[in-house]
Amino acid sequence: MTHPDIASELSARVVAAVKAAVDSDISLEQALVRPAAPGRPWDYQSNAAMGLAKRLGMPSRELAGQIADHLDVDDVSEAPRVEGPGFLNFQLRPAWLEARLAWLRDHEHLGVEPATRPHRSVVDYSAPNVAKEMHVGHLRSTIIGDALVRLLRFAGHATIPQNHLGDWGTPFGMLIEHMLDEGWAEGGAGHSIADLNAFYQAARAKFEADPDFGERSRRRVVALHRGDPATLGLWQGLVEESERHFDDVYELLGVLLGRDDIAGESFYNAMLADTVRELEEKGLTVVSDGATCIFPPGFTGRTGEPMPLIVEKSDGAYTYDTTDLAAIRHRICALGADQLLYVVGAPQRLHFELVFAAARMAGWLTDEIDVRHIAFGSVLGEDGKMLRTRAGRPVTLAALLEEAVERAGAVLAERDVPDGADPPALARAIGIGAVKYADLSTDRERDYVFSFDRMLSLDGNTSVYLQYANARARSVLARAGAAPGAGPFTLAEPPERELALKLLQFPATVQDVLSDMRPHKLCTYLFDTAVAFSDFYDRCPVLRAEEEALRASRLGLCELTARVITQGLDLLGIEAPPRL
Repeated sequence: MTHPDIASELSARVVAAVKAAVDSDISLEQALVRPAAPGRPWDYQSNAAMGLAKRLGMPSRELAGQIADHLDVDDVSEAPRVEGPGFLNFQLRPAWLEARLAWLRDHEHLGVEPATRPHRSVVDYSAPNVAKEMHVGHLRSTIIGDALVRLLRFAGHATIPQNHLGDWGTPFGMLIEHMLDEGWAEGGAGHSIADLNAFYQAARAKFEADPDFGERSRRRVVALHRGDPATLGLWQGLVEESERHFDDVYELLGVLLGRDDIAGESFYNAMLADTVRELEEKGLTVVSDGATCIFPPGFTGRTGEPMPLIVEKSDGAYTYDTTDLAAIRHRICALGADQLLYVVGAPQRLHFELVFAAARMAGWLTDEIDVRHIAFGSVLGEDGKMLRTRAGRPVTLAALLEEAVERAGAVLAERDVPDGADPPALARAIGIGAVKYADLSTDRERDYVFSFDRMLSLDGNTSVYLQYANARARSVLARAGAAPGAGPFTLAEPPERELALKLLQFPATVQDVLSDMRPHKLCTYLFDTAVAFSDFYDRCPVLRAEEEALRASRLGLCELTARVITQGLDLLGIEAPPRL
């Protein structure tokens, strides 16, 4: 049996009552049904009457009363109360809540049903550059993208991760030419990523200072694009060493990206000429100062001049714009995607607006395809500026993660680690989880301040708090010595009811996160659930409950809480150790 979430079920009944009361049609969204804040004497509230009353020209409280008179909710709720200017407040019947809680417990995916219209979704994220160490700037794209992939798959969408590596173009002519000057005949082979990072900086300085080297570098790019075997061999060495570095970082970070997900700039190289040719055949291109351009309507520069996408330079070279258009064309036409998500920093907003507009002009993007730039803000140091080393350089991602694990190990060393636990594994779960959660718990479009002390705290909205709540619930179950079974729930005390209400909101939370791709909503939900569990744990004896049926019910709440927190953390890419 399937059930809509509580808010959706009440919304449908408000919609029907509005139709019966005043013969007016409203949508489920316009029913405005929301959970009440903790501690309120009601469980859900509808604000539908206020907006509708303005439209109908009648007092909102009077309209709310008419809606209440026509509401058919006897099986779900006590009679709704009209309060204030027209709020409709619902208090759910205990027996209905208990039955719904049993359904949630018995549902394989905690009430989350497979999507009725599943997407084939391509998620573009991480995208580091070859021959450079991954740095803190890659953190947000990588973990936000990973969380979205996990959430989409959990909800039943076919999901294709794409790691759009920066592995092509002018920088590689510069790098390869410098290799030859320095005698690196084997490309990146035998050199660490740190070597390549320093080598890149030296090549860049040489490129800017030496015109002859700059010209040789540009010729080397042409040789690379034409498939010169010697040049390709050197390029491949750079790519292979870089991919080993990326693998190490992804493994430490615990994300799903692998070699099979790589579709770098070089992947689209063979498609660029056909992409430009199709744009030309459709009459979308204009030659401007020798370059082939598209001018999407509505985009202008500061002085009002039309803003171009350059798809072919005057010297015949292609651009990042060309590659991004070829990627859209390939993902829709070859991969069959009907949803494209680009997890890329907010400064690229205008670029994606232009690219999406051009793809619509070409007919690749249609109204049936959901395309979104999943923009995010920056990671700041505690001084409020971009997070950097003391020397003013970007913090490498590997060093950041290793420090997180080291600091988590120090926290564990001050506590009694449970028998049989693996301290290094726990330190990794806590440290990496803390970094991820601190990022994901912030609305992705906002900047946030990176603070190890804050993210590793046992108090407040941190992953450590959630991990300990999960471990506490599992500890109760372990001490009980037996599973709670599939008996009925009994919600005898207010903390039990508050916890039950939070647990039942898990399916709606997952859908809400996917509606606007904002993982912080799941973090907020998990924190609120852990807080409700803590209150329940402190105020409702479980193992010492007076009656066996009540003890079993409370053990069932512990088990369901642990399942929800564990599943929720997993959707964020965070481990939930059973013992801490």
